[in-house]
Formats: sequence, C-alpha cells, structure tokens
Amino acid sequence: MKHSLQLKLSQHLTLTPQLQQSIRLLQLSTVELNQELERYLAENPLLERADLEAEGEAPQAAPSTEPANTEAEPATQVDDAASFGDEPVGGPRRDDDDREDFTQIAAAEPTLQESLIRQLQLTAMSERDKRVALLVIAHLDGDGYLTASLAELLEVGLAEIPDLDADEISIALRQVQNLEPAGVGARDLAECLALQLKALDPATPHRDRAIELVSRHLDVLAARDFNRLRRALGVTEDELREIRALILTLDPKPGRAYGEGDVRYVVPDVTVRKAGGRWVAQLNRDAMPRLRINKMYADLLQASRDNGGRNLAGQLQEARWLIKNVQQRFDTILRVTQAIVDRQRNFFEHGEVAMRPLVLREIAEAVGLHESTISRVTTQKYMLTTRGIFELKYFFGSHVATDTGGACSSTAIRALIKQLVAAEDGRKPLSDHRISDILAQQGIQVARRTVAKYREALHIQPASMRKSI
Repeated sequence: MKHSLQLKLSQHLTLTPQLQQSIRLLQLSTVELNQELERYLAENPLLERADLEAEGEAPQAAPSTEPANTEAEPATQVDDAASFGDEPVGGPRRDDDDREDFTQIAAAEPTLQESLIRQLQLTAMSERDKRVALLVIAHLDGDGYLTASLAELLEVGLAEIPDLDADEISIALRQVQNLEPAGVGARDLAECLALQLKALDPATPHRDRAIELVSRHLDVLAARDFNRLRRALGVTEDELREIRALILTLDPKPGRAYGEGDVRYVVPDVTVRKAGGRWVAQLNRDAMPRLRINKMYADLLQASRDNGGRNLAGQLQEARWLIKNVQQRFDTILRVTQAIVDRQRNFFEHGEVAMRPLVLREIAEAVGLHESTISRVTTQKYMLTTRGIFELKYFFGSHVATDTGGACSSTAIRALIKQLVAAEDGRKPLSDHRISDILAQQGIQVARRTVAKYREALHIQPASMRKSI
C-alpha cells in the first residue's frame, strides 16, 4: 500500500454559541425567560436590569387608564463601549402614566387544610380531640375527600396519640364533616352530597327525598333512568325534576374552591387591539425585561484595555449577545403574532365560529422563518385580546372541506358543536349522527366519529348522558 496526501473539501453546519442562545431564549416562556435572565445577571457583572430600578422611582404623574400608543417602539441595541448604559432593551423608559398594567395580583387565599384548622381552633374541643381531628384533616385531598380508611387513620394515629381507638376517629371525622365547606370529609360522592343536603334548612322543599336519592339511588340518577327513579322514590315527574334541580345545586368537589398553594400566572407577551379599523399586535412592555450594560464596569473595561482586561472583555461580549438575543426574541414574537392576527381577523370580530384553518407553514412563509422557529415562538407565548388570553398555538388548526369548495377550521367546528348542544332540547338531546347531519346542511361535511372526537375534546357528554326530565 502506497501512502499519499490528499486534500478534501467539505461543508458542515455549526451552531455558534450566540445562535444556540438565541434558539434557547426563543422557546422559553416569559416566566422561564426571567428565571434565565436572573442566572445571567448573577454571573455577569457587566449586565444589569433597568426595569427594576425604574420601579423604585417616583412617578411623574398619577397613573392613567388611557391606552398606550399602539405602535411598538424598537429597543436600542448596544454597539460600542461608549454607549453602554444609555438605553435599556425594551425601548426608552416611559413615565408611569404611559404604562399599561397587566400585573395579576392574587389575594393570599388559604388552602382547604388551613381553613379547616382555623375553624377547628375556634371549637370547644379538647386538645386531644383536636389532634385526632387534625389527623383526619391531614388525609383530605384537594377536593375535600378523605383518602384513607378509618383503619388506616388508626394505624397512623397510634404512633402519635397514645391509646387512640376507632371510636375517637369516627367522632373526629364527624366533627370535621361539620366544618365548612359542607361536604368536606366525605369518603365518596354519595356521602358528600348527603352531607351538603343535611346542612340545608330542614324546611327546604324535597330535601329529605334528595337525601334518599343520593344515598341509595345515585347510580340510577347517573344512568338517567328517570322512570325507575320515580317508582323508587314514589314521586311525580315534576317532583323528580325539582329534586334533581336541588341536587344539581350541590358541589361534588367542595374543596376545589380553596387555594392550592401553587399559584401559576399567565403573563401575556403581546396584546391585540383594533386601531384605525385594523387589528394590531403590540408587545406587552411589562413582560419585557429591560437590560443594559453596567456603566461602571464598562468604564473600568475601557480603562483596563491596555492592561489586559480579557476576562471582562469576554463578559462584555456575552452581555451584548444576550441583549441582542432578548430583543430579537421579542421582535420575532411580534412579527409572528401580527401575521397570525392578520389571518385570523374574523376571529377577533366574530369569535371562534369564524376561525379559519391555519398551519405553521403559512406563517413561516409569511415572516420568512422556518416552521420549527414558528413552533418555538407559538409555544407558551400568550396573546391578550378582547376575547380573553390565548396561547399563540390556539390559532392553528386543521381544516375540513365544505360543499362550496372552501375550508372550515376544526376550532370553528368545535364552536358550532358547542352552540348546537347549548341550544338543544334537554328531553331530546342531539346525537353525534344528528349533529353531523346538521353540519352537513350548513355545507360542512363532518363524519359522525369526528363529531364524537370534537365533542369529547370539549368535555361534552354523549346524548344519553345529557338527557334531562
């Protein structure tokens, strides 16, 4: 074998650290972005936030409720050492009277367990009885149901309360069941509903019959066998209708009205308003972190260039990359959102029934980006509209052909199904086949199994379960 030297040319794609950072920032939600920026701020002394400083300044005028300018101002980008700290990312600082407030403030609501413990402390029970009651409360789930059997509670309680017996636990359970909300401490749905009915005024019409129904015939009610129920209770059809109406006023999950201790907020990245007859997207300035270069360290770097400040120079470059990538992230979100708004303007005018089919490829071609980038932009990014807050992905959906040769989006079809079910006769609810026929009469060809799929996605029960008296 003869050895020789060969020259070979090849091409390959390499993601630079700056591009990797840009992609990562783009796919983060607003909450995750702020968490990531806190990490960068802790590691890089050349980077600082200007928005936190602005919050501590005295306002120039009283807050105003007037809407801000609908045109988003571009952020200033740092280009050289002389301009460090002059302008933060996110646009020039505005007075408080121009700022739109999208902050969501949640009251500190107690959890179910905290509420029950507070009530328990106000009772005249002995300390031992309270300890047993606390044992019961500790085994309630988020809906207010007791998740452990009395035998299991006894086994756990013996390790903490000497000479504990089953009777003490039963008494403690009844004490907990007398607390608010009514129905708490139940071991199943029937007991939960019965507890709520027993808490009503004894003079409440049909109270006793309703207790009998939920205690002994709840499965028959769930099956909607109303004839069998009338015979079992010995009531007329009108009386059964009133009994059922009383039961429907009860809460099957009495604990869900209380805080869970883990409150999650949705911060809209963009807002959409109608301006000059056109729906316009605007960045939510309160969701935009305002970053800038720390001027003191920038001046220090300028003075130490001749003495070799390579470490600070590297951190300077990282800070400039981050500022640029954060600004690019919001610019991309705004471009994509406006493209979505332009194509779904009928939704903003008329609601879900006017939603048109839309795929990622269409938006990618409109803004000149790859589909994968559009997917990142629309995930966990939210839009505040006059119809509510929506994730950007909400505006995308498949299509169904119409008789006229057009297309109807799956979102619009689901909205139509919801309208049809809401307007149906409760005694003769619409079957999936009948809904399919009605849509066909409107020129929308949807198979029965597709109607069933959309109905289940809307958490609408089948016709047999929607039947009323």
